Amino acid sequence: MTPTTRRQAEALDAKDPLRDLRDAFDLPADMIYLDGNSLGPPPRCALQRLENVAQREWKDGLIRSWNDARWIDLPKRCGAKIARLIGAAENDVIVCDTVSINIFKLAAALLARRQGALACEADEFPTDGYILQGLSRLAGTPLQHLPAGAPEDAFKSGAGLLVKSAVHYRTAAVADIAAWERAAAKTGAAIIWDLSHATGLIDLDLENAGARYAVGCGYKFLNGGPGAPAFVYAAEKEAAELLQPLCGWMGHAAPFDFANDYRPAAGVNRFACGTPPILSLSALDAALDIFDGVDMAAVENKARALGDLFLARASAFGLESPSPGPGERRGGHVALQLCEGYAVIQALIAQGVIGDFRAPDLMRFGFSPLYIRFADLWDAAEKLKTILDTEEWRNPAYGRKGKVT
Repeated sequence: MTPTTRRQAEALDAKDPLRDLRDAFDLPADMIYLDGNSLGPPPRCALQRLENVAQREWKDGLIRSWNDARWIDLPKRCGAKIARLIGAAENDVIVCDTVSINIFKLAAALLARRQGALACEADEFPTDGYILQGLSRLAGTPLQHLPAGAPEDAFKSGAGLLVKSAVHYRTAAVADIAAWERAAAKTGAAIIWDLSHATGLIDLDLENAGARYAVGCGYKFLNGGPGAPAFVYAAEKEAAELLQPLCGWMGHAAPFDFANDYRPAAGVNRFACGTPPILSLSALDAALDIFDGVDMAAVENKARALGDLFLARASAFGLESPSPGPGERRGGHVALQLCEGYAVIQALIAQGVIGDFRAPDLMRFGFSPLYIRFADLWDAAEKLKTILDTEEWRNPAYGRKGKVT
């Protein structure tokens, strides 16, 4: 039942099976942080790990820590932890590079194996489309744009590879991965899933859904820190047949043999490239421990319930949303449509409620079930209502835009 009073919201918090996880995060006491869909807050264990890595492993251990502290194994250790969250075999995921680079590596490797055009939806996350544009020019391969919100059977004639987000970055609509994979199988196409807004939030089961390739980031719902490294998933059988173009030494079968000729490592390990970023990898590794024993179905269910509450309150204020409605499956954020959205978000931030804005008119509010409470959303909605009623957002200070919006 969606709460209609703050007392009811508090009652939901009291019986929330995830409520104790909030203590794992170092959150400012006077802030309601609703932007975890863009950057998760710091877990206490990640901050402690960073201090230990810097002050002991790096400062004292120096280069010995590649072996003594097992730095060299971090990409696979983190990958195994992420594999459980996405429903993949632990040996089929590796943490490396960025989402953009990983899309390029996977797409280029797949393009070399199969004929056909590249494809993405017209309103896909921009960097995904940009990477495909660049690859299209480089390879002389056509790039097709599917209509926004295209159905699963929308593959155009000749499309060989589609890049698609599992959760849409604007609306939070959740793709039916199994249905898309069945449609792709009929045409022989491949899909690279972008799990950036899904991992750590949605109850994913890639193997059973038939998904063979995916990428995702570590800094949103995984709380790995700003610029945390990304990951690649490639099913073992498929990975063995792919040769990615960025043949860096860490993707070599024996990187410390220093052989002149490249020989790819087994499976997904061949998607590694350069030297792993140990500080950020260590923070992500620690942050992932928070998910030990956590039921991802419970995480997704709470995210939906939080979104239902916020949508109900926003609707009562007369605000419209392009996000899936109450009771429907959606990701961990809700978008509200308002021409003055940027200024309203800035006014909310001044009141201690942090959301974000996506041009031209979307206010986004992220609900990480690990630390957001129902009462938090009730209070945030009340502050939003006050700002709208008083038109406080008209303050010129709230209209000034920084480099990052």
